[in-house]
Amino acid sequence: MKLLIIEDDLKIGMALRQGLEQESYIVDMSNDGEVGYDLASEENYDLIILDLMLPRMNGLEICRKLRSEKNKTPILMLTAKTEVEDRVDGLNSGADDYLGKPFSFDELLARVRALLRRPVDNMQVTDDLIVGDLILNPTSFEVYRSGKKINLSKREFSLLEYLMRNKNKTISKDQIISSIWNFESDILPNTVEVYIGYLRNKVDKPFNAKSGLIKTSRGFGYKIEE
Repeated sequence: MKLLIIEDDLKIGMALRQGLEQESYIVDMSNDGEVGYDLASEENYDLIILDLMLPRMNGLEICRKLRSEKNKTPILMLTAKTEVEDRVDGLNSGADDYLGKPFSFDELLARVRALLRRPVDNMQVTDDLIVGDLILNPTSFEVYRSGKKINLSKREFSLLEYLMRNKNKTISKDQIISSIWNFESDILPNTVEVYIGYLRNKVDKPFNAKSGLIKTSRGFGYKIEE
């Protein structure tokens, strides 16, 4: 899953990014309010970790603008302000949760996981993602098909999870790139094809040829379906 951190304290931001990447999340980061807002508006994220006090555009402004644009991405707001009024302002602006500084990384991680379990529109968000006999657990990072465990790299896991969360929907290469690679990543045109090939070799090829779950929609993209 892909997260965005908007935090002006570079030490805190880098520590959060490193910790979340160790938990297999894909993470973009900005220490500027306007740049962070642009990323949140233009890229696809599963969750935004948003500091309240930011240069050029504060967290409340970012939150209100995103919600006014019907952006429903879950937002966890961070702030050194812990007064009740500040928490109320944050939640009223559209934030989904609120965490005061200082905080432990374990608490932040628990809140991130809780927010990611909430359904957004019609996206499938459950403990286990299931397509046919393929089961993926986003928390344990385990994948099984027909009871057999499948070992995936972090990128392969992220790609499979994204396809499974959008099962039966055709996803374009551009959507895949924006959802599972960092904004600054230098992606070659055939990178998505290469990783789809890796997945097919692990998820489909070892099993019955008639049970191929990953489909190609020529000229449009890819999808996973039973």
